[in-house]
Amino acid sequence: MLFYRKYQLQRPPEARANPRYGVPCHLLNEMDAANIELQTKRAEWDSTNNNFELHLHLGPHYHFFNGALHPIVSQAESVWDLTFDKRKTLGDLRQSIFQLLDFWEGDMILSVAKFVPAGLHVYQMLDGDDLMLCEMEIADGEDLFVWNGVEVGGIQIPTGSDCEPLLLNVLHLATSSEGEKCQQLVESPHVFPSNAEVGAVLTALAVPVGVLFVSATDPAGEENWVAVPKEDLKKTFREQGLRNKSSVLVQDSRDDNSLLLKQGKWFAGMNEINWLQVQNLCELESEEKQVKISATVNTVVFDLRIKAIKELKLMKELAENSCLRPIDRNGKLLCPVPDSYTLKEAELKMGSSLGLCPGKAPTSSQLFLFFTVGSDVQPGTEMEIIVEETISVRDCLKLMLEKSGLPGDTWHLRKMDWCYEAGEPLCEEDATLRELMICSGDTLLLIEGELPPPGFLKVPVWWYQPWGPMGHWKSHPDQRTGTPSPGGVWRAASTQGAPGDLHGEVSLRYLGDLEISEDATLAELKSQAMTLSSSSEFVIPSPAFLRAWTVESQRPGRLLRTNRQQLKEYRLGRKTEVCLELLQKEENLGPQDVVLRTRMRLPGERAYAPCVDLVWDTARGWTAGSLRQRVAHFCSLPAEKIEIAKYFPEKFEWLPISSWNQQLTKRKKKKQDNLQGAPYYLKDGDTIGIKNLLVEDDEDFSTVADDLGKKSQEALRVQSSDLSSHARTPGRPRAPEASLSIHVGSFR
Repeated sequence: MLFYRKYQLQRPPEARANPRYGVPCHLLNEMDAANIELQTKRAEWDSTNNNFELHLHLGPHYHFFNGALHPIVSQAESVWDLTFDKRKTLGDLRQSIFQLLDFWEGDMILSVAKFVPAGLHVYQMLDGDDLMLCEMEIADGEDLFVWNGVEVGGIQIPTGSDCEPLLLNVLHLATSSEGEKCQQLVESPHVFPSNAEVGAVLTALAVPVGVLFVSATDPAGEENWVAVPKEDLKKTFREQGLRNKSSVLVQDSRDDNSLLLKQGKWFAGMNEINWLQVQNLCELESEEKQVKISATVNTVVFDLRIKAIKELKLMKELAENSCLRPIDRNGKLLCPVPDSYTLKEAELKMGSSLGLCPGKAPTSSQLFLFFTVGSDVQPGTEMEIIVEETISVRDCLKLMLEKSGLPGDTWHLRKMDWCYEAGEPLCEEDATLRELMICSGDTLLLIEGELPPPGFLKVPVWWYQPWGPMGHWKSHPDQRTGTPSPGGVWRAASTQGAPGDLHGEVSLRYLGDLEISEDATLAELKSQAMTLSSSSEFVIPSPAFLRAWTVESQRPGRLLRTNRQQLKEYRLGRKTEVCLELLQKEENLGPQDVVLRTRMRLPGERAYAPCVDLVWDTARGWTAGSLRQRVAHFCSLPAEKIEIAKYFPEKFEWLPISSWNQQLTKRKKKKQDNLQGAPYYLKDGDTIGIKNLLVEDDEDFSTVADDLGKKSQEALRVQSSDLSSHARTPGRPRAPEASLSIHVGSFR
């Protein structure tokens, strides 16, 4: 908005540099409102045009299974959505992810990933931290895989489009329980890398000598099977033109050709099979154990069942109290098929096997569920129950407890995930199974332990003693779960143990469970933990004398540092456990404070003094210079007379921390180093070795225990290499990380 004044108008001194002078109030208000609206629109435009959303797939939450990556728990817990400015660099993105994932350890590599029918596949790695994201052709909604660039869960991951996994439908003759080939084709999915040889299909099915046929469509639209020449078995799947969902037929050279193919076309193929096989599973004797029933896709299941009863020569009374259940390739009985369905509606394929079983099939308003006790699920050991889909979770739990004969009411239900592991609990006990999208065929797990009310967490609490022996504490493993019972102890090789002691231990003693609101603060959790009966033997003056960590892999993981922060802000989740460490004095950590375990090098010895905790305020940055100054002040030594290094216990290596940017000339713009990033990845609980250069000036930080540890690792690596040499060649070992100092001279 512009305001015009007469040129001849004399401006008083107080009007200088004050463009609002003399302007009526109503115009000023109108101008301010217009400016605020303009700023809002500019911010919205900037956000719309320069921000994009990224889906971060966290490597530790995935495992490599059946040729692709799959989430360990659920897709929701494995993927984090991040909105980011695409004008920033890849380095900025990596740093933001580091701050978001404060539990991350080691290298962090960002790679483009995509979902394929087989699962998640990793493609190219993003490189060039100085490049802006908009220059790297990263699309809005891109999937990025966050990992160490080498392996996931101990398995080396193939990357790139060349080895993209293909999901193929493989057909072959079924094998009976006696090991003989049946007159029935079985279709099963298999995953192979695109760059694998086509002959890998024969290896996967354990067919030493066989013939492969691929599906092809002739100009008339009919499906034909074309044999793959023997010399083409060395070609890759991609060279052979196979794609996802392509069909491959495997024929053992010993099979009767008339059963499968004749002149390259179906002879008795899947499209011409017009029967289903029904087995007698009613525990009643009959002349026939199984019969073939002719049918079409429009045959009603009830008619098929009645015909099977007649041909099996069973009692007519079974017509009122029996059902047909599909049998999968592992011999497991699946859900009963409703009588009113046609074979097409029931998705039953011609040539498949069904079992005639006692009991009625569920109606359209009922659910057929499998359930079992505990999380250690063994396929085939599940119990079965039919319930109304409108039944509540609470009532369903009662029915399952009655059927399994379990006493008590301290149980809850969890839905089993796709890899036979316990998933999320069914917390809404008043909700119906239909509302929770429970379907027929799902497996529910009866887990001991009562669920906390909505908005509450049930947190197992452990006592953590990082240094020193446990003395009279003994381990009493619980026979049912295999985990220590209250009063028991976990002992594990210390991740922050004494570097000079190869056998340093971390001890965790179970105190009990806390039921606490998600809105409670960390200080309130500590206070309630002090009321547990098992903690009464410890002298704890106040909650400020306790330090809290999450428990990950039976070790302290993430530090919970801010006492006033609510538990829900820590994103603990329903499976998180917490351990408490007793301190010698009160501690109130701020959000920028980092706790490090410092060890002073003993002069003339390859060993260290006992650990002393150091609290470092990183408000001024995670720089090496800042850490050096803090350590020097802590040790009462000049900063230039000490050397510090971070210990990597998994490698038995020390990495010196040097302020290399201090060596640049004053005219050169200094680049800010960040110890959170590569190669240090500094975090709470890390061990920092300190060397006094006044009494010792060599560069060695290692100990005798480190030498022994490296030799042990090398022996294990060689042994593992020998065992797996026939399967694959071990990857090239990486060189040890080392600090780098660059001296730039003056060229003026």
